[in-house]
Amino acid sequence: MDVHELLLKVQNKEIDLNTAEEYLKKLPYEDLGFAKLDHHRALRSGFGEVVYCAGKTTDHLIKIFQSFSSRQSNVLGTRASKEQYEAVRAVLPEAVYDTLSRTIYLQYNVPAPKGRIAVCTGGTSDIPVAEEAARTAEFFGCYVDRVYDVGIAGIHRLLSKAELIRKANCVVAIAGMEGALAGVVAGLVDKPVIAVPTSVGYGANMKGLSALLTMINSCAEGVAVVNIDNGFGAGYMAAQINRLAIGVDES
Repeated sequence: MDVHELLLKVQNKEIDLNTAEEYLKKLPYEDLGFAKLDHHRALRSGFGEVVYCAGKTTDHLIKIFQSFSSRQSNVLGTRASKEQYEAVRAVLPEAVYDTLSRTIYLQYNVPAPKGRIAVCTGGTSDIPVAEEAARTAEFFGCYVDRVYDVGIAGIHRLLSKAELIRKANCVVAIAGMEGALAGVVAGLVDKPVIAVPTSVGYGANMKGLSALLTMINSCAEGVAVVNIDNGFGAGYMAAQINRLAIGVDES
């Protein structure tokens, strides 16, 4: 049964809306040969598909973005180079690039910011990962407070922002070095904390492994840890938590 037939059945009251919605959730993806684009992901999970740009050829990336554009669908691309963006923009002038977070995005329908997320970093060097998290959350309709350079070496800086951080429905804590920030933040708030270890640090940081191990072993409750430098994963999860907190119903 194709979409036209499905709609006719709904119009003729042969099937109800709930049954039709369940069928739409299982519709096939678009097969480009080199990529299978899931245009109905937002219908199933609330947020649309996100494109990981690193490693993709310019031709493939352009065709992927063109497909979403043809449907006027919002799409976010992560880990994108400036060269990839310039190639996409040459075909789709409405494409936007953020250098710090390395994201490309097309937004035909910009959601009004709802709820509140706090994105915190231990140092300024962690900001590129933080911006990937913040931009992701904002793309999916969240209001984001950026609280940068509040690492434990000067803990008074973090404490001075504690009231602002406590207003958030979810906190993303991003740090390299020994990665202690997440545990300290979790001890100050009554909301979930998503910890992001970064590869910022000297030799024994082991490209983020020391921060990862610290965060995983945090004695503070309510800390969940994502992969090293994975700002996108943290921003996405924070957006889901924020959506639950404000009671958004996607059904």
